[in-house]
Amino acid sequence: MQAARGTSLSDDATSDQPPPSTSRRRLWLRFAAVALVVYAVDVGSKILAVERLTGREDIPVVGDLLVLHLTRNPGAAFSTGTQFTEVLSCIAIAAVVLVLWMSRRLGSAGWAVGLGLLLAGVAGNLTDRLLREPGPLRGHVIDFLMLPNWPIFNIADMAINAAAVTILVQAFRGVHLDGAREDRSRDHDDDDPHETDPPESSPQEPTA
Repeated sequence: MQAARGTSLSDDATSDQPPPSTSRRRLWLRFAAVALVVYAVDVGSKILAVERLTGREDIPVVGDLLVLHLTRNPGAAFSTGTQFTEVLSCIAIAAVVLVLWMSRRLGSAGWAVGLGLLLAGVAGNLTDRLLREPGPLRGHVIDFLMLPNWPIFNIADMAINAAAVTILVQAFRGVHLDGAREDRSRDHDDDDPHETDPPESSPQEPTA
């Protein structure tokens, strides 16, 4: 009777846990939602920046700490590689494909958010390179957020930086893309030089 009841309780507990395919599907939906929302915010903010800031002077938002200043960047971050716009576009396309391929193995909520931010950031700037002047693969990226002593940037750049921080945190925690965790404590115990074998028990004399 007890064994039967124990089996029933075990089956009920197991049934409460979602199967791996369902859990992975939810993580992929979270990844897609983060990517789509941040991508939409980036594209929409760039459209508004072009409409409202073209031909206007800088607009202070938080004094001199945050200023709206429209600029068109043909290169990468910090205005580097301005003569390699087409190469940067091809690298961005490859990065989008790589992130989508990696998303099939998602097993961690942190990785889902990190990859979603990365996809949104890369795709947001890639959209400018594909659709804006002076032409496909050579389009200039719209930047409009300016901080003191810092290059002008946009929402996509913020998403890429946030993605890098999130992925680094996951790596520091030992969480892999598929959700597996590194057992660092066991590795530390194996390498402990002070670890000693347990003392052997002395044989007992037989009693009469």
